[in-house]
Amino acid sequence: MTPLAILIALGLGPVQAQDRPVPARTAPRPAPVAGAPADPAFEAAKATFEALPEADRKAVQDALVWTGDFNAVVSGAFGRRTFEALHAYGARTGGGDPLDPHGRSALLAAGAAARNAARFRVAVDSGSGALLGVPERLLAKRTALPAGTRWQSQDGRVTLESRTFPPGTETLDSLFEKATAPLPGRKVTYKLRRPDTVVVTAETGPGLSYIRYASGPEGVRGFLFGYDRTLAPEVGRLVIAVANAFVPFPDPAAAPAAQMPASPGTPAGTTRAAGNPVPQPQAPAPLRPASLSSAPASGAGLVVAPGRVLTAAAVLDGCAQPQIGSAPARVLATDPAGLALLEVQGAPAPFRPAIRTEPVAGEDNLIALAPSPDGILAAPGEARGDDVIAALQPGSGGAPVLDRAGRLVGLVARYPSAPRRVAGVVPPARLPLVPARAVAAFLAAQGLPVAAPRPEGGPAAAAPAVVAITCR
Repeated sequence: MTPLAILIALGLGPVQAQDRPVPARTAPRPAPVAGAPADPAFEAAKATFEALPEADRKAVQDALVWTGDFNAVVSGAFGRRTFEALHAYGARTGGGDPLDPHGRSALLAAGAAARNAARFRVAVDSGSGALLGVPERLLAKRTALPAGTRWQSQDGRVTLESRTFPPGTETLDSLFEKATAPLPGRKVTYKLRRPDTVVVTAETGPGLSYIRYASGPEGVRGFLFGYDRTLAPEVGRLVIAVANAFVPFPDPAAAPAAQMPASPGTPAGTTRAAGNPVPQPQAPAPLRPASLSSAPASGAGLVVAPGRVLTAAAVLDGCAQPQIGSAPARVLATDPAGLALLEVQGAPAPFRPAIRTEPVAGEDNLIALAPSPDGILAAPGEARGDDVIAALQPGSGGAPVLDRAGRLVGLVARYPSAPRRVAGVVPPARLPLVPARAVAAFLAAQGLPVAAPRPEGGPAAAAPAVVAITCR
């Protein structure tokens, strides 16, 4: 997404009443024919959407930003962009209505999962005083500046800087002149000057930049987002998320709680600043610290007996020397259903899974447990036949999927080699499962009986037995 397209998508162009962007570098759409019949599907979705409270409408749009379906301003207003985003999300996830209570709950959970996977933390920046959203998984390096804060990616190709100017120093006019002044190698692609806002985007060789400033009684506050143009397909949506979360002068009476926990295990909260609600994330959440391996995980496994790890056979494709932590693992058995049993020394304590025997319905809430650098993440999921829809990241092949009672529904059979990414993370996708009945038969054949259901059980009970599998 180009900087100009981002500005238009954020409603900073001439058209703002609806969430339609102004066409850029394309031919204009034909004007509607007078007396043309209304689109029944559009009108029905609009009526349902507008019946929701404003906070819920904004939460739906925010979730659609994170699932990669909506690239406009989170305003709570319904337009063609919101309609198309809802349709795209519903078609990709099975055709359900994302505005009915069950579908909306699933959409919010999916958006929260993708947002949490990016570690998108919304909080008051101590360097500038503005409320900012920062994708901390990508921008892991943080540096205090004299009048703001700088966040950067490890390779330095993406930078976010907050900036503040006290009264009597810089003004919007002076900052606008500096940002738009002709410079060798820089091309200004968009500029906007309003009484209280300045926005400028530019291209500088291989880089793209987005600058936004706002004025108030406390001076001028804003931010700059710069990134390598080759990263635009992923980072462009992060710019939208950051711009949607930006509140230059948050209400001091509003709690400056972070949208995401600053460290694993900290309960997530809800930020309400200057009347802009930020939906509370639901999952995934780190369930325990992970110290399995510094190498990226090739897949996941579940310790089902002392020294025995169950995983999906596809995880081992092309993996001549699997490892769990620093210990080598040996393949003991595989079967045609797509399962494998590994032997490894020093594995965590086992978890004997209880098997869900009844079919899984679409309304059943599922939890997938997968390893990550921050621990074991619990990602909410939905059943679709023998598949699951969940926001799982690379390295999740073989991850156990359980129902809310902690009974095993299946293992993720395989993970795509080139998944679709949004803002650097993978949004909810439909993944095949090795069903629980096949798991039970395979374990029985290996002399490893499954457990009876535990009345006090739950998905969290299995988390300590989930391990990352890497390949050398």
